[in-house]
This record gives sequence, structure tokens and C-alpha cells, in this order.
Amino acid sequence: MKLYYAPNTCSLSPHIVLRELDLPFSLVRVNNQTKRTADGQDFLAINPKGYVAALERDDGQVLTEGPAIVQYLADLKPHAGLAPANGSWDRSRLQEWLNFISAEIHGGFGPLFNRDLPAAARQWWQARLEKRLDYTARALAAHPYLIADQFGVADAYLYTVLRWAALFDMDLARWPAIPAYMTRIEARPSVQAALAAEAGA
Repeated sequence: MKLYYAPNTCSLSPHIVLRELDLPFSLVRVNNQTKRTADGQDFLAINPKGYVAALERDDGQVLTEGPAIVQYLADLKPHAGLAPANGSWDRSRLQEWLNFISAEIHGGFGPLFNRDLPAAARQWWQARLEKRLDYTARALAAHPYLIADQFGVADAYLYTVLRWAALFDMDLARWPAIPAYMTRIEARPSVQAALAAEAGA
């Protein structure tokens, strides 16, 4: 398999999951501005949406969208427990969290990356995002991880997008459960390996 990625983006999430599952894969870095890969390919020919992550199987099929990719990967090694069984209540809970992270937290950070966003709009978007973090912090105060009290694919995704808070001087310490959670996730060997690989690329 190949994972098309760019540093400091949501592609870190499937990267962590690949390492957590110890699956064989190669990394292909994508330049988000030029839409070219490090090995010279036109990334738009791989993913016409134009953004990472994209997972290419050995048969050439490509899957995009992080929440879909991490569930596909988890189902390759179900015994690892990174996602509950398909059709179970807990799997629906996982999908609930993945959708919330995607739409409300990942999506909430999105406008803040726009340097031309007026100050009033920026304040509105950040206040909206902070309400979502209030909810997230309450969940993390009650449980060490998002699903079934064990690390899973939703945690890889949440950790990935919460890292962006530092880019906007958002102090996560106002939600004590969140920095504790981030420290817990970052201590995992899979996370350390993924961060090191992306930093060294």
C-alpha cells in the first residue's frame, strides 16, 4: 500500500493507524501547493479532490477521506481492536465520533487557516470550535479514549486535528482532559514513529 500524505495535515491519522497495525506501506509526500508528489506524479490524477490523505492499494485502487481510510485499515486486522466490529453498536458510536471530529473539529479549524479571514469572523469560528472542544473535553474526562476505553482510529484522528490548536495560539490547557489525552496518545510508539517519519521526509 501507499499512503499519500503531507506533513501537518489530517493524513497523519491514517499514517498512525498503519504503524499501529504494523501493516506494510510506503509514504509518498504530496506538495499541497503544486499538487505534485515527491516522486513526480500528478497528485490530481491519483485523487481528483486534490487533498490528502489517499491510500492506494497494491491493486491500484485508491481510497480517500481519512475516516473511511482508517476504518478500512482497522478492518484489515480486526483482532487489533482499533475499530469495533461492523454492525455493532460500538461501531456506530465510532462512526458518530469520526463524523463529529470531521465536521465539527477538523471542519472547525478549516476557516482559521484562511489568513484573510476578518477578525470578527475568526472570533466567531474559534468560539464555535471551542464549544465543540467543551463537549470533547467532557467525554475525555470520563474515559481515557473515545471508544471502549482503548486506543482506536478515532483517537488517531482526534489527536491529529487537535495538534493544529498550537498554530492558532489556542491554549488547550483550559480543558485539562485534552492535554492529558494528547500526552497519552503522543507516548504511543506508532505516533512517535509517524511524527519522526514525517519530520524527516
